[in-house]
Amino acid sequence: MVRLTVDLIARTNNHLRNRKDETVTQYLKRVTHLNFSNKHIDCLDDLSACRNLTVLYLYDNNIREIRCLGFLTSLTHLYLQNNYISCIESLSGLKRLEKLYLGGNYLTVIEGLEGLEELRELHIESQKIPPGEKLLFDPRTLHSLAKALSVLNISNNNIDELKELSVLENITQLVAVDNHLNDIKDLEFILSKWPRLWRMDLSGNPICQKPKYRDKVIVIAKALEILDGREIKEMARQFLLNWKASKDARKKSREENMAGRLVFQQLYN
Repeated sequence: MVRLTVDLIARTNNHLRNRKDETVTQYLKRVTHLNFSNKHIDCLDDLSACRNLTVLYLYDNNIREIRCLGFLTSLTHLYLQNNYISCIESLSGLKRLEKLYLGGNYLTVIEGLEGLEELRELHIESQKIPPGEKLLFDPRTLHSLAKALSVLNISNNNIDELKELSVLENITQLVAVDNHLNDIKDLEFILSKWPRLWRMDLSGNPICQKPKYRDKVIVIAKALEILDGREIKEMARQFLLNWKASKDARKKSREENMAGRLVFQQLYN
């Protein structure tokens, strides 16, 4: 078992202590970046002595609990991919956190992120979810992230609808590759709620095989620049918008003609 402690940090980064008279406490106070990825870390000790830590790399370890990280109040970037985390806990104190990477863990519910009002990126792809289940979202967490979150990666999590994510009003990038999205109406609804979305990737979802899928998305999401890894040309968008306008005009004309004939028939009778 390898436990991440302040003593381990001091020993491992001893070469970074550039002043001979600098104490361990002084060094820990000024350190801003720590990389302990792929170090067989199992447990996390109290790291509050690293009060100015802003970036922490802990991916590719054996970590199961993250409750000791909530005291790192200066943290802006936290990398925890590919561990054994099954519960998000005690992170509400990370008021400055901007980017959180939790992909490749054992989460089934995204919760416990209330208070992270500066979080701009959330990466939770490829959770080890039990067969027949899908990744769920706590409404309280979604509402807490509604204003700040702009980048969301939910790929490969058995997700079959996006409607509940509509509260995330400032989303600009969505990556939802290899899920079970199949309902074009659900997609149209979510796109109407995300006017700033400029990049979306739904590759590997059944919805991508729907007739006119790409055309419909381009027409609805007017700010979208990249769809499923392919750039949207402005000429193609304008052609589709003109085609839709012409189609709508013809439909309206037919409806008006039909209404006129009905009125005439009623008067004649």
